[in-house]
Amino acid sequence: MLASRRIVVAAVAAAAAIGAAVLIGVAVSGGDGAGPAAVPTHRVVQPGAPGQSARTLSPEDVARLSAPPHNAADVAFMSRMIPHHAQALELTALVAGRSGRTEIAQLAERIEISQKDEIALMQAWLADRREPLPSAHANHVGHGGLMPGMLDQSDLTRLAQAKGAAFDRLFLDFMIRHHQGAVAMVNELYQAGGGIEPASDRLAREVNADQQIEIRRMQELLGKLPA
Repeated sequence: MLASRRIVVAAVAAAAAIGAAVLIGVAVSGGDGAGPAAVPTHRVVQPGAPGQSARTLSPEDVARLSAPPHNAADVAFMSRMIPHHAQALELTALVAGRSGRTEIAQLAERIEISQKDEIALMQAWLADRREPLPSAHANHVGHGGLMPGMLDQSDLTRLAQAKGAAFDRLFLDFMIRHHQGAVAMVNELYQAGGGIEPASDRLAREVNADQQIEIRRMQELLGKLPA
């Protein structure tokens, strides 16, 4: 039922963009009461020009309707998250030669793959909209200081100098904090009125989901480390 409601809501939004109407009906089961439960159905009808008939839009027609445009909050999110992810790649690059745990190496590899993919998606998003691309290492700085969860130079030096069990614990502590900062930045996007454009919303949700999954994995690994 939830999926059906989402379809109808999407159709209503799309129809509003062109002044069309959504006609919602209900498909019912046979007279004996057997068969599937009632399922909402809908038609999107676009009024015709004066003297012309209205027409029912196909799902493909609805999909082609204009989506809400991106805004400054979307651009700021993408521009800041690229260097934020780049620092995570700096952390994963320190694992080789410092950690002896297979689980840490595998975690670092997963983070590296997912964050590189997301950086490429965000760069493509900006390029497609003719927005400037930030340097992947643009000082890792947001407005007035470090972005949420970012490590400063003293943190990076501590991690680079650690080895073995000390490195593993510090790496997980820092990376959990770093991921939590990315989740905070997703929340800031929506609080600032961003994420209305479907592509921006989808990217932000993907970042949020990836970070949350990896936070849980790291917390589990942290709990298994010797005290």
